[in-house]
Amino acid sequence: MSIVDSVTKALVPIHREGWPFVAIALVATLVIGYFVSPLFWIGLGFTGWVCYFFRDPQRVTPVGEGLVVSPADGTVSHVGLARPPEELELGTEPLMRVSIFMNVFNCHVNRAPVGGRVLRVAYRAGKFLNAELDKASEHNERNGLVIETGDTKIGVVQIAGLVARRIVCFVREGENLSAGERFGLIRFGSRLDVYFPVGTQPKVALGQTMIAGETILADLSQPQAAGQTLTRVS
Repeated sequence: MSIVDSVTKALVPIHREGWPFVAIALVATLVIGYFVSPLFWIGLGFTGWVCYFFRDPQRVTPVGEGLVVSPADGTVSHVGLARPPEELELGTEPLMRVSIFMNVFNCHVNRAPVGGRVLRVAYRAGKFLNAELDKASEHNERNGLVIETGDTKIGVVQIAGLVARRIVCFVREGENLSAGERFGLIRFGSRLDVYFPVGTQPKVALGQTMIAGETILADLSQPQAAGQTLTRVS
């Protein structure tokens, strides 16, 4: 294998949503650097970070009946029972929820946790609180999906964070998704909530690092638990 081939394989693609930001950062770097040369290197480093933020690496999604995979890179910040957002129309009773917090260094491309049909896409305007806070699920700007897989409905909610100002969703109601398929992106720090049927036993723990499209959150084919209690990061 040649050096060129090795370098090409090592490069991670940039998602199309990121190219305008990369272009803006690069142009700003060139203009500012022309007048103040020391700032050129700072701007170049910032442009490199923008490229890194919008990276879109390939993922290998595990295959198996009932498997639910992480929709986001990041860290598990909450695990337990919580009421789903009313716009998802999943009822008023608490469901099992796993929350994944994404900092500004995580890959922000979101992937479908299960394969199935998109029953609902619901956007709701809101605040921009720290996405690690539990109340962010209720008060922050968000976009929710309900994916039907067999007889089960899984809720996935994109939540804007403290510095996030844009939620992007690529899918519409009625479309079919494959597990691990890209469905959206959030810009600059945010969170994903996944809602499971009551009794689902999560296979992740608080503080665990997630890889979108690869880390298994739960196995719906396993026997359900009798009940759970809420746990969260303080």
